[in-house]
Amino acid sequence: MKDIEYQSPDVIKAFQEEKLHEALIYLRDHSRYYQRMFDRCHINVDRILHLEDLVKIPFTEKKDLQLFNEDFLCVSRDKIIDYITTSGTLGDPVTFGCTEKDLQRLAYNEKKSFACAGLRPGNILQLMTTIDKRFMAGLAYFLGIRELGASIIRVGNGIPELQWDTIERIKPDTIMCVPSFILRLIQYAEDHGIDYRSSSVKRIIGIGEGLRDQQFNLNLLGRSIKEKWDVQLFATYSSTEMGATFSECEFGCGGHVHPELIIVEIIGDDNMPVDDGRVGEIVVTTLGVEGMPLLRFRTGDMAAKRTEQCRCGRYSYRLTPLVGRKNNMIKLKGTTLYPPAINDVLDNTDYVENYVVYVQDSAAGTDDVLVDVGLKHPVDFDPVKALKDRFRAHLRVAPRVQVKDTAEIRAVNFPAKSRKPVKFIDKRNR
Repeated sequence: MKDIEYQSPDVIKAFQEEKLHEALIYLRDHSRYYQRMFDRCHINVDRILHLEDLVKIPFTEKKDLQLFNEDFLCVSRDKIIDYITTSGTLGDPVTFGCTEKDLQRLAYNEKKSFACAGLRPGNILQLMTTIDKRFMAGLAYFLGIRELGASIIRVGNGIPELQWDTIERIKPDTIMCVPSFILRLIQYAEDHGIDYRSSSVKRIIGIGEGLRDQQFNLNLLGRSIKEKWDVQLFATYSSTEMGATFSECEFGCGGHVHPELIIVEIIGDDNMPVDDGRVGEIVVTTLGVEGMPLLRFRTGDMAAKRTEQCRCGRYSYRLTPLVGRKNNMIKLKGTTLYPPAINDVLDNTDYVENYVVYVQDSAAGTDDVLVDVGLKHPVDFDPVKALKDRFRAHLRVAPRVQVKDTAEIRAVNFPAKSRKPVKFIDKRNR
């Protein structure tokens, strides 16, 4: 059968509606959480026939996973092969259990995503993210490369010296990491006389941070990498809850959905679907998950859906780069911002070593934004004024800025038990 991603939109829709029906029947028969929901809301799953009918079903939110975690599990514990966790909104992590079938689904997902980014058997990928600490992504990447028939080097995150030693020894053609780490790799190479432009690396797959804007042009971070290192850049979007990845193809016009793995809705402030091309919140329904499938899960991430055929030939819809998280939206001096826009400016300021962005309520009831920055070295100009000018040039408005000791900021960035750097702290009363 021809890959569903290359089928017509009508065929894809019919295919997803068939998969949706299977998923609803499975939830009705196996999920205590959704059994209660269907009963409470008088939902007959046999009457949910089309994707448009999903609006009849309530959303699932992260707090539901937190409060009723065990009730989402659809299999007995002896079928769980791997346990993973993801951050929760109420403090403690949310636990997910993956069956053997779920791990095979993860491998299939990443195999297709890597193939979308151009990898084939014979390619060598250097993985610069953790595969332990109850983290799904690293395991998924390993399983996907293995399924694809390519090779993987599990180096883990950080340590530029080890990364470059590995590149020089094994000569990978692809590296996968958080994009801002690439700038650290480049800086290390320049400081130590490594000719990185002539290295074996020809492709970088980014995770966790965007590389393009809503028009699919490289953003500040993407341009900063590309200007220094002329390699192919691919961005991805994924989450533990989705168990799926949206990867760009070689044309870089959004992350392609795998229709057999996930259904995506984009909803507006009225909780109803928005027109294709408009930014809204990403809501997902997982397909083919055995352990903990989710129905209409609100991710909190903001993006738009693009449905026109991609130049690569795929008809499966794509997601634009993330604008930000809905709950993190900032209204600064009349301008709507999301933290990634602030991060983009700071990540591409050569004298900034580290930073943390705070948002809090002002006395007037509006959003007040303070940025603490640590400097790489002393400068012979006013860094506060320079940064404010830089913010105004890129964002039209400037937050408050203060210079702090880099060690003090590093302690905030990397708290105990956190797997991800903390660069944004929301102190608003909501």
